[in-house]
Amino acid sequence: MNIHEYQAKELLKRYGVAVPDGFVAWTAEEAVQAAGKLPGPVFVVKSQIHAGGRGAGRFADDPGGKGGVRVVTSLDDVRAAADAMIGHTLITKQTGPAGRVVRRVYVEAGCDIARELYLSLLVDRVTGRVTIIASTEGGMEIETVAAEQPEKIQRVAIDPASGLSGFHGRRLAAGLGLTGKQVGAFGKFVAAMYKAFLELDCAIVEINPLVVTGAGEVIALDAKVSFDDNALFRHADLEKLRDEAEEDPKELEAAKYSLNYVALDGNIGCMVNGAGLAMATMDIIKLYGMAPANFLDVGGGATKERVAAAFKIILSDPNVEGILVNIFGGIMRCDVIAEGVVEAAREVKLSVPLVVRLEGTNVAQGREIMARSNMPIIPADNLADAAHKIVTAVREAA
Repeated sequence: MNIHEYQAKELLKRYGVAVPDGFVAWTAEEAVQAAGKLPGPVFVVKSQIHAGGRGAGRFADDPGGKGGVRVVTSLDDVRAAADAMIGHTLITKQTGPAGRVVRRVYVEAGCDIARELYLSLLVDRVTGRVTIIASTEGGMEIETVAAEQPEKIQRVAIDPASGLSGFHGRRLAAGLGLTGKQVGAFGKFVAAMYKAFLELDCAIVEINPLVVTGAGEVIALDAKVSFDDNALFRHADLEKLRDEAEEDPKELEAAKYSLNYVALDGNIGCMVNGAGLAMATMDIIKLYGMAPANFLDVGGGATKERVAAAFKIILSDPNVEGILVNIFGGIMRCDVIAEGVVEAAREVKLSVPLVVRLEGTNVAQGREIMARSNMPIIPADNLADAAHKIVTAVREAA
């Protein structure tokens, strides 16, 4: 689960992470009132959406204008900036061409920036440990730095038995070129950030940029926090921070039925049981020349109703030109899948090619249910056959 920048900063501040003062505003008038609580004369007005690259982004109704992060020097400019953002669609590299509607802004005190650095914590899948990543190239996307200047990235994996120690901070500080009191400030910053990461069950905490001020302070100028969805049952307070307006409606609907759904950019809708089989299905669709429109794992104990809901969610994506159902029945019975698919296809008046590959428990019954349905369902014998048939059917229908 992702949250907004201002929410991330409020949480991190509780743990002792240094952040600039700021206030959230839902209207231009509230933005002016927020700025009035800050010392000035420099203010920063930031669009609040769940996407990076806001400063370099552009608004759909003003493509040649300024981005979603603006530095201003008067209350009138604060009002103008907020007016230009709230209610308007911001397009960035991460939003895609559709962009995101800005519903609130964060008005923050200006900062005397001497240096911009990068700092993040995440769980490294290779080591299985919480890992600190730091770089002197703050303000840049870390993926770009990794590709073009990998020598400028430091990685420190933390042993879960001994935890974070002072030498971790000092080692990173040295690599970042920090000196004097900056080293101590950075060590406290990292310790606070690490504590927040563990106690909040975070998936990632990213500070980009982490700035060193002219006075030698170390401050989080931006903050991105994402939580492990599987741990949210321990954090009812964090659940309240969810902004459903920032989430894909299809993913929200899938969550109601305990379906694992992630929207993608392709044109072949996928319904599979099991994450590994789902990944293999997406791979083979790519191999045969098209791209998956989603990841959807119905799980091992799905009911007919959940299968029907999954089918409808797939078809709610206007980019879907065909559907591939790939089920290997163990706990999941093929006849249950077949009943759900047939019921959903009838209800939504299926208008795109549908290929179904069933194997495993009650497969004969499942195939018979589909054959008797009189629905235009194309059966497949195996995964390769299914991928070939759905790609061919979509191309013929185009």
